[in-house]
Parts: sequence; C-alpha cells; structure tokens
Amino acid sequence: MTNLIDLTFHELETLVVSLGEPPYRARQVWQWLWQKGCRDIAAMTDTSKALRARLAEVATIAWPQVARVSESADGTVKFLLTLGDGESVECVLIPEKDHYTACLSTQVGCAMGCAFCATGMMGFRRNMTPGEMLGQVLVARQYLLEKGVALALRNLVFMGMGEPLLNYDNLVKTLEALHHPQGFDISGRRITVSTAGVARHLLDLGRTGLCSLAVSLHAPTQALREKIMPGAAKLPLGELIEILRQYPMKPRERLTFEYLMLDGVNDSLEDARELVRLLSRVKAKVNLIVFNATPGLPYQPPPAERVFAFQEALKAKGLTATVRKSKGADIAAACGQLRAECEGEGAAGE
Repeated sequence: MTNLIDLTFHELETLVVSLGEPPYRARQVWQWLWQKGCRDIAAMTDTSKALRARLAEVATIAWPQVARVSESADGTVKFLLTLGDGESVECVLIPEKDHYTACLSTQVGCAMGCAFCATGMMGFRRNMTPGEMLGQVLVARQYLLEKGVALALRNLVFMGMGEPLLNYDNLVKTLEALHHPQGFDISGRRITVSTAGVARHLLDLGRTGLCSLAVSLHAPTQALREKIMPGAAKLPLGELIEILRQYPMKPRERLTFEYLMLDGVNDSLEDARELVRLLSRVKAKVNLIVFNATPGLPYQPPPAERVFAFQEALKAKGLTATVRKSKGADIAAACGQLRAECEGEGAAGE
C-alpha cells in the first residue's frame, strides 16, 4: 500500500483526484498529515467518510517505529528508529537556548567510508524515502509534545547517517514538503544540509533555495582528506572549492565548513595554516567540532588548549571560527553509535 507521508503534495493531489474527489481535498489530507501529525486515515474528520474509506483501501500512514530513546544529562535525545523493512536509522534532538534542533538521517548506512564515523563502518544499505526522512521530524515533534516541552522544534540539520546528496531526488522532495505552507512550513534559513561534496548535485541544491549548505571538510589537504574520508577521493579538494565558488549565495552569506578535530591527525597549527590557504578562495566560516570518542574507532579528541590554538590561528587570519559544543556523549550521540551499540547487543544475545 502507498504510505501517504512518502507522497509529494502533487502526488497526493493526483491520488485524491483518482479516487473521484476534488483537488482541494488533498490540502485537507496534507494538513492532517503534517500539521496535526495524524496517524489514522479514519481520524481525518473534516473529509468525507467516502474519501476516508476509499483512501484506506489504497493507502496507509506509517511512521518510523521508535525502537529506543536515549536521553542525555544535557538534554540531548537520541532515537533509534526502525523502518518498514526492519532497517534502522538514528535521529537526534539537540537542545539550544530557545529551541530544539533535529539532526536527521538520509540513508541507511553510508558509502563514504569516513574513518572517524560509526556509520561509515556499516557500509551503505539503501537510500531513505521522503516519508522516512520526514518521519523523523514527526517522531521528534511528537516526543516533545508528549513530554510537554515548552521549546519548539525549530531547526533541522541533515547531518545524521548517510550522504544527503547521494540521495538527491528524495532529499529535494523532503525539503519541498518541509517548506509547504500547509505542512511544516519551515523556512530554508532553518534547514541545513551537510555534504562531503557530490559534484553533480552541489550547484543543483544551491539553485533550489530550499536550505543552507554545510560542507564536511575535516582536512586541509587532499592527501589527508582521502586518508580519513575515502569517499572524498571522487571529488578532489581543488575541484570542490571551484564548484563552491559558483555556489548561489546572498551578498552577505558565507559557506559553512565543518571541521572535525582529531587528536594528532588534523589539529596542528600547520593544518590551520593550510586550512586558511584553502578557504581563502571562498566566502567561508568554519565550525570546529571536537571528536566524540567512539568505541571501535582509532581516534581521540584533541586537548582543549590545542583546539583553542587552532581556532585562534584561523581567527588571526580573518576567518570566522566557532567551536561546536559536544553534546550527548553519555548516550552515544555521535552518528551511528546507537545503532552499532544495539546491533552489538543483538549479536551478543544470539
């Protein structure tokens, strides 16, 4: 059966019309799905009984199932979600000063093979559907409602499991649904897509105007980047920067570059100087991320003084550089950790 949350608005409209209903009924159904979080077609009470009956014959509403919820002392919440075929992905709710941000996955596993990422150890399983991506938002929002949390879910970042631009068509459908005024109605300013760089879709994404871009850089040279991010070999740093120079931006806008700091790997002052040289060709700001130690991975976070020295070296050359606070370390909040932990428990019990 068709899962209604997998459909674009126009696909839903086509379905509703095919059932003999006027097009405006699709708007009502859409509002039930996204504004009201409806999970039962029979509960859509402002539509006709006949439509509900016909719709229930051909469609269903299937959210990802919550397999586990882990709550951190700092307020971070991590969900392990089971999809319709039994695969699982992760979604994280991150508390900010006056709102929550949801970190969303786009693929089951990942083909990029980053050596510092637990998801990279899984390999690639499959792409997620639009409904599976949007379902993470529904689950997160429902959690906050049931908890009676005053802060709203306001920002979304596609920085979870997977490389978003390798699931480009489904990603764009998801972004369009997030923007729809009768749905979540979330502005592109509040949505960020993080990518290691996929040449054929980078500029396409920019032209949609549906989100902000963050580039997962993590190394200042091609040799080091390939070593810790094998998938990056397909798009050399020089070519990546040239593409990003063409990326559509507003006059005062800058590209965000994420840089995960690994002790003794990419955190020296020479690395900082190389990074300045690389980014001098684009309008850039750098988000430094201190590595969350992960069982099974051969890396550690750098000492605080080295992180500070790296940041100061960038700022001294005119680069805006912030350090992202690490959250959720006590609940394995780094990407892929919770799934790996649960799979380990399953194997141990077999």
